[in-house]
Amino acid sequence: MQRILPHLLVLALLLSLPLPAAARVANPDDDRRSPVVRAVEAVSPSVVNITVLKQAQGGGRAPFGDTFFDQFFKEFYGQRQYQAQSLGSGVIIDGEKALVLTNSHVISGSATIAVRLKDGREFKADLVGSDPDFDLAVLRLRGVKEKLPEMAMGDSDDIYIGETAIAIGNPFGYSNTVTTGVISALNRPMKTNQGSFGSFIQTDAAINPGNSGGPLLNIHGELIGINTAIRAQAEGIGFAIPINKAKHVIDELIHTGHVAPIWLGLFGQDIDQPTAHYFRLKNLKGMLVAEVMADTPARAAGLRPGDVVLGFNGQAIQDKNDYMSRLFNITRAEKATLAVLRDGKRFTVSLEPKVLDAASAQALVLSRWGFGLGDNGGRGALVTRITPGSPADKLGLRNGDIIHQIGNRVVGGSSDLINAFLRNRMQNTVIMRVQRGNNLYYVRLSL
Repeated sequence: MQRILPHLLVLALLLSLPLPAAARVANPDDDRRSPVVRAVEAVSPSVVNITVLKQAQGGGRAPFGDTFFDQFFKEFYGQRQYQAQSLGSGVIIDGEKALVLTNSHVISGSATIAVRLKDGREFKADLVGSDPDFDLAVLRLRGVKEKLPEMAMGDSDDIYIGETAIAIGNPFGYSNTVTTGVISALNRPMKTNQGSFGSFIQTDAAINPGNSGGPLLNIHGELIGINTAIRAQAEGIGFAIPINKAKHVIDELIHTGHVAPIWLGLFGQDIDQPTAHYFRLKNLKGMLVAEVMADTPARAAGLRPGDVVLGFNGQAIQDKNDYMSRLFNITRAEKATLAVLRDGKRFTVSLEPKVLDAASAQALVLSRWGFGLGDNGGRGALVTRITPGSPADKLGLRNGDIIHQIGNRVVGGSSDLINAFLRNRMQNTVIMRVQRGNNLYYVRLSL
């Protein structure tokens, strides 16, 4: 008995020690398993890491990190092609069809796209469709043999400012990184290279390079947004595309590969003091309707010159640029509800956007700007026609000139004219980059 007692004491001591973490049995009632923990456990298998190889051009870096040597190497060796790698995140939205949603800028210019799941499996991916304005893209994974874990979509119209937000992504290549915060604001406009766009979700959940394309979740583990941008000059300010907006874009990308350009058929102008006095307006807010085109949603809705657009889908309109940003934040599947002031009376109209086709865009550009364009083998658009007395004629454009850019839109061919025209049609002047012979010029088209 005396020999057994020490062994019993040792056994009791060992049993009293805590088990290592790997040996513990998960306890669903553990108070540390907060709603955030449960949400992350449920959805993290459907968050993916995206690696993109791109063909880039440059002179490379010279040794020693010296700018003089950099310039020497550039001049001596010239520009050369090399592969650049970028990282991003994505969300599996259809496990059966192996579809992944991410940002357009994540895969822009890609030569190859590789997608890695949390469990380590890696697949090559094909681009189904992409739209740089909405900054969304859909990928399809190759060679998938079984249904993949997918993320449930939530309702981004049912969000409270101040509620918990969860971001998951691959910042700086650290896969499946989780950060939390709150919803800071809704319907935030944000300026991009393509203009000002509205209706972003603002959050203070940490979002860093590599988070782009990853999910923003509520505590139920539902997808409410796609993380898309951070403000480099600020801390704790990130933006996400609302998932309800993304749903319309996803549908078009899957079925057509792109988002169709739309318009309502309105031309408008800002309201200055004399205009406000003439129309007996109390302030300068809104957009004055200057022209309504035939056979357009605006004409069908009964809008006419002299009306003042004060609101767009429940948001106040400050000026024509505000109207344009709201318009380009919807797709053809959505309706546009305008708040309109006429003769001192306010009313609302609901319009279904119309897709602007290439032929209609060409006709509008010819009639309003005064030039026609043709394809030039993907190297800009060739000027093929000038209307006498038009803005293009007064500027001095000639047949044979090549237009490479209109406003902030790069023109790779005549098909790019649609978006370029839509975004610049209400401007008084449009800056264009034009090639004549071997020379490039920036010119100002006055309208």
